[in-house]
Amino acid sequence: MRFNLKKKGQTVTNNHEGALAYTLSSKLELYTATVSTLLQKSFYESGDERLKRIIELVEQIANKDPGFVAKLAVYAREKMYLRTVPVVLLVELAKVHNGDSLVRKALSRVIKRPDEITELLAYYQITNKRSGAKKLGRLSKQLQKGVAEAFNRFDEYQFAKYNRAAEVSLRDALFLVHPKAKDAKQQEIFDKIISGSLSVPYTWETELSKAGQEKFASQKAKEAAFRQKWEELILSEKLAYMALLRNLRNLLDYGVSREAVEKAARYLASPSAVKKSKQLPFRYYSAYKELRDHKSGYSAYFLDALEGAMLASVENLKGFELDTRILIAADMSGSMDQAISGKSKIRLMEVGLVLASLLKSKCKHVITGLFGETYETVALGNKGILANVEAMKRVKVGHSTNGYLAIRELFKRRIIVDKVFVFTDCQLWNSNYGSNETIEMYWNKYKRIAPDAKIYIFDLAGYGQAPLKSIRKDVFLIGGWSEKIFDILSSLEGREKVLAQIEDIEV
Repeated sequence: MRFNLKKKGQTVTNNHEGALAYTLSSKLELYTATVSTLLQKSFYESGDERLKRIIELVEQIANKDPGFVAKLAVYAREKMYLRTVPVVLLVELAKVHNGDSLVRKALSRVIKRPDEITELLAYYQITNKRSGAKKLGRLSKQLQKGVAEAFNRFDEYQFAKYNRAAEVSLRDALFLVHPKAKDAKQQEIFDKIISGSLSVPYTWETELSKAGQEKFASQKAKEAAFRQKWEELILSEKLAYMALLRNLRNLLDYGVSREAVEKAARYLASPSAVKKSKQLPFRYYSAYKELRDHKSGYSAYFLDALEGAMLASVENLKGFELDTRILIAADMSGSMDQAISGKSKIRLMEVGLVLASLLKSKCKHVITGLFGETYETVALGNKGILANVEAMKRVKVGHSTNGYLAIRELFKRRIIVDKVFVFTDCQLWNSNYGSNETIEMYWNKYKRIAPDAKIYIFDLAGYGQAPLKSIRKDVFLIGGWSEKIFDILSSLEGREKVLAQIEDIEV
């Protein structure tokens, strides 16, 4: 059953579990869908369905406010560190908007690596149903100008590093947009792209690939060669931050030297390296998971370095002191137990727990709770952000989504807090059949004893629904997986909405 009634500007509907929910405005729905997706299959919604919904929302919004779509693409790329979905937004915007330089200017902020040029054109091919000899066809004028300008920003090493065999190549892109070289040196690079003669870059992939092509007398000799290559990459500082983060287990498996381990650990925890790398927080937890059961004597050393990296990633994050009382509630339901992408081992629940643990680390007066079929509070010390994620995962609360239990606990025990932070996919429902208890019911009751309390719902899935009326002055909806979501809390306190932050971006 669905409800088509309007209540103070927000439509009442049902979520995927059939529970009462509220639809979002078109802009807020596009925002949550954008910052909470890698365009992969989700528990309730396939990647294609999510993509279709984003396309429809872009078309709907662009007719009245094309600038918002362009600004959202920039926000997703620069603030949320997403790569694919900003490209989708701009290609779809170019379909329905022309006559000015909006798309071109936004592309200059979104394309930050050469492979994002080919990613854009591959998506253009798919969304415009192109195939065969004319698979790319004619780009819109602004897309063509934006991509052409992007070619002027990269050097030979960058082009070579990302010149991979794919459906759309850099050579295809070059012929399509005809970029004008800014000087003779760049024209030489363009000629090498065409002829396929770019210098092979020194990267960890190319170096290990060369090592893998050699013939070895024994498995022991092969392992020694790979160990030497990993050490060379680390000690020569040629191993990029994300590559190191993803290969910590390989370093231990091959038994790299103490000197290499020390240098790798220092690089991992370096505040400047962390800031420059712009990793999503769950990437550190993914590396942590890979190492926690490793038998090497150096595994604990790397685990400590990962904890240091997490602390560095939120070094400037504003938290809350003793005079601000906080409840953090994390969703442990079955729908949260899904991989965030087809290739990832990280679950949506773990993303929520990492963000919850990050926030907890910056608060002085905090209650941490987990909800599923039941609700449990968890006593967390200062063992570390990632270690606290592990501690929360061990708590058993069942797989339902009874988020109302967290607020009911506050109300029944008369616990007064100033702020409630809920990390969830927003598919809250009541598994206790015959009971009409909801999170909205208990929030309304709780406001009678804590009239100044505010609730912040961190939407980790972006299905386009909210369990509470988000147009209320005490309810805030925030989306995304980056620690940057916490940066907007202070502005929300000043009554600015997240959409207003996006609108303030200059394109």
